[in-house]
Amino acid sequence: MHKDAMSATVLGCLLEPALAGLAAQLGRIGGLSEAEREIVRAAAGASALETVRLKTNRVLLLELNAARITGRLTGPDPRARWQEWEARASTRAYWDSLGEHYPTLLPRLERLIAGRCAAALSLAARFAADRHALAPLTDGGGTRELTGGGTGELTGGGTGVLTGIGDTGELIALSFGAGDSHRGGQTVAMLACASGVAVYKPRSVAVDVALARLLAAVLQDEPAHARIAVPDVVPRDGYGWARHVEHRYCDGERELRLFYRNLGHWLAVMRLLGGSDLHAENLVAAGPVPTVVDCETLFTPRPTFRPTGYGLAPDRAALLVGGSVLGTGLLPGRGLALGWRGVDTSAIGSLPGQQPVPKVPVIVDAGTDAARIEHAEVPVPAAVNHPSPEPVLGAYWDEVVAGFTGLSERLRRMDRAGELEPLVAEFGDLPIRVVPRSTETYAELGRMLWHPRALHDEPAARRRAASLLARQAASLPGRPDDPAVIAAEIEELLDGDVPFFATTPRKGRLTGPRGTTWGCQEDLVEAALGRWRAADLSLDRQVIQCALVSAYLNEGWLPDERRLLPSKPAHHDLDGRRRRLAAGMMRKLAASAIRAEDGTATWIAPVLNRTGWAVLPLGLDLYGGIGGVAVLLAAYQHETERGRADPVPGLRPLLTDVLRTMRTAEDRAAEHPVEPGGRLRPDPVGGYLGLGSRIWGWLLLHRLGAVGRHEACARAAGLVPEIAAALRGTAARGSSPTGVSSTGTDPADIAVTDDVRLDLVAGMAGAVVPLLRLAEHRDHHADEEAEELAIAIGRHLVARARTGDGTAWWENPGFPDGLGGLAHGVTGIGWALSRLAETTGDATFAATAEAAFAHEETLYALDKEGWLDIRQENDTAAAWCHGAAGIGIAAADLMNGDPRWSDVLRRAATACHTDGLGWNHTLCHGDLGAWELLDHAITRGLAAPGLDRHRLDAHVLSSLEEHGPVSGFARDAFPPSLLPGLGGVAYQLLRMHPDSTLPSVLLPDPGPAHPTSRPTMWRRRPAG
Repeated sequence: MHKDAMSATVLGCLLEPALAGLAAQLGRIGGLSEAEREIVRAAAGASALETVRLKTNRVLLLELNAARITGRLTGPDPRARWQEWEARASTRAYWDSLGEHYPTLLPRLERLIAGRCAAALSLAARFAADRHALAPLTDGGGTRELTGGGTGELTGGGTGVLTGIGDTGELIALSFGAGDSHRGGQTVAMLACASGVAVYKPRSVAVDVALARLLAAVLQDEPAHARIAVPDVVPRDGYGWARHVEHRYCDGERELRLFYRNLGHWLAVMRLLGGSDLHAENLVAAGPVPTVVDCETLFTPRPTFRPTGYGLAPDRAALLVGGSVLGTGLLPGRGLALGWRGVDTSAIGSLPGQQPVPKVPVIVDAGTDAARIEHAEVPVPAAVNHPSPEPVLGAYWDEVVAGFTGLSERLRRMDRAGELEPLVAEFGDLPIRVVPRSTETYAELGRMLWHPRALHDEPAARRRAASLLARQAASLPGRPDDPAVIAAEIEELLDGDVPFFATTPRKGRLTGPRGTTWGCQEDLVEAALGRWRAADLSLDRQVIQCALVSAYLNEGWLPDERRLLPSKPAHHDLDGRRRRLAAGMMRKLAASAIRAEDGTATWIAPVLNRTGWAVLPLGLDLYGGIGGVAVLLAAYQHETERGRADPVPGLRPLLTDVLRTMRTAEDRAAEHPVEPGGRLRPDPVGGYLGLGSRIWGWLLLHRLGAVGRHEACARAAGLVPEIAAALRGTAARGSSPTGVSSTGTDPADIAVTDDVRLDLVAGMAGAVVPLLRLAEHRDHHADEEAEELAIAIGRHLVARARTGDGTAWWENPGFPDGLGGLAHGVTGIGWALSRLAETTGDATFAATAEAAFAHEETLYALDKEGWLDIRQENDTAAAWCHGAAGIGIAAADLMNGDPRWSDVLRRAATACHTDGLGWNHTLCHGDLGAWELLDHAITRGLAAPGLDRHRLDAHVLSSLEEHGPVSGFARDAFPPSLLPGLGGVAYQLLRMHPDSTLPSVLLPDPGPAHPTSRPTMWRRRPAG
């Protein structure tokens, strides 16, 4: 929230008494000048003011509004009334009067302010005592003491403790708040002295010294000025001082490559030492040297395994991911918590231009009596973790992987020689920090506990906070569950601090807030070393390779510098080559599966969820989840039984296990509808991500003969009330199946929350056709509810449309003027409304669909022969997700003899033939998506002259053979996903057989329930 809504005048009456006391205490500290004492006092005041503003903005704005609407403010205009209220609020009497409604507000604020002042006093005393030892940190003199081997210069080496005496010069500036506050308002502080800048850390820096020694030993053959580093430090008892690391961009290609190789070194070191919580603010790019400026979270304890009930294979996969290099926090990943949703805070990621713009509370009309809180988009501040203004991670990711691999292998050699364990053992008795709950969790709870409602009834707020923390601990192992610890955590939050847990690795049991303890006695050094020795480094490499995609807000791929066009397409033995490629991919699929003795199975791969891409066990969706893998396995079995695919041993039992996994997960979720973390948060409802995809997934599995009709319809029908609940923004089960009134026609009856997506992939448009297909099963009880919900969604889409000049479009996150294309844009929503109009005969749905298609036509660039991609400046796209392939596939489905759609299909085929091939091989954004569009055009005589099925198939098969199947995720991994991975490539190879009747998966339509229904995208072209 905007921190400056309340002036220092309003809050000054709370701050001045404490600051006056601080000034008196500072006067009794020797070794400080009067000017330096005033700098400390002013910095403490600024820190306390900022914190108090953030804690009191809501309650003061509420009181301001109450004064305005009750007529207690009599000024002639809004600004005058603000000044009138400000004068009243600036007195101690006013704050005392608030105690009647907010009985604990004033005592809590006084504790908060007192803590900040005490922290400032402690820093001042320590600075006065240590200032002559700090000169080496500020380049005021001194030498480095090297105790772990190696040599280095004073600047940039990060190889040891600095000793010596010199002159820091006068303290000229001080700022608190470089990070969260802990244990009574203590924060990292920056001190600007005449000789330079030093950093104060109110914790032991002994672990920094040990880490510097280890780095010097394991990288002793590399120049000290070029290897990974931690800042030089001056350690003291319980606190320390560190050199300030200046951010500097790399100078040229050589330094850039060294920087990214060094990032791989950090991954290897932190994998060894069990490091965690290494986010962007903890790493500074100092030229080619990525410097970790906060390394206190080493030897992070692993939580005790507790079965989730979702199956042993998913549990095992989650443990593998959690225990991999991904757990360091260095690799890109997207946040889940409120305010951080979709934000990549990782040390290697956090790319500029690749962060969502979150909506956060801000103060509008400040300085008037109409001041209030609204939500506005506020860009994520840029960090200093990158070596260039516009980092291109993809161009250097091989350096990261190579750096990790090379140093990991060196560490293994040192371990076999007995040289590594003594270096790691040095950490055993040094203080470290453990972060059992995320900062995001504490931030959300902190906001709740300082809300006016919580201040009015603090006991109720405490109970709610305790319940939330206990529920989180029940869902997520490793979170404190002791009621005494939870109560102490809440006390810290009430005082404005983030709870702090610490231990020494050899002991393991945590010391928590307010003197509490939690956890088991465990030698964390021995445990981390044991896990590292048992680690599968090939899995770590795969995770690193796949994690790159999480850094980008895209469809899950990064174009390679080289096109994957075949150098010379081979036209012989097309069917035999197709069969061999498909069978080989299915063998890889089976080999990469994680299986368990309870008959469940899953895979680890890049997964697209509501916040972006992450490397996880597969979810249930059809786009990139296990639902899509089940469809692939069922399709392969279907084609094998008909002699159109070669048998692959083990696929039938694998399909059985995958279906068991899906059933187990759905049944478990139905029994326990609280997601991990203890938060009721509904799934997306889209046709590829979320509940809609699961409806047509089950119906399609029945169509392919993998499950019975009754089970498919029953499981699909069970998702109908979940969609309605998700549209309302809840995850509760057992509510009204449709979420609409039985008589109303107002779209508001659906009561859709503002953050529900509208698009085909993750939004409500994607649920329309799956619901209509479910409704065709008229002998099932869910038919009417499904159709009613589809109609209600259609009405809401019509109501949300923005119109003008005969066109319609819909706002998209980050794109208020909407997007084109099928997956996320107007063509996809228009297609859903058109199909709904066909079913219902509703002219409004038909008219809005036509307006959507008209808007898509405004994006067609005649000179470029393609549709503009609004995400890119003046550029076209030819993929299924964004561009010509998706637009053309919708046109093929809607054609029905309309020459308008023939023209769209012809233009789409031209664009795909020119620019849609050779980037990768996936359905979503690659050759096999373009193949389907071009197949439609060839069948209808609308393809480019000379292009026929034989040449098209030869081109695709030759590219796969020459370059290997490429998904855009990771060169050596096999992502099994149906749309963005290689599973979809295998699926299209099955459909490539001229007699195949497998349905398209590039529209969310499982096909009709009865033969007389609309056939849609089921194969109906002649052979050849």
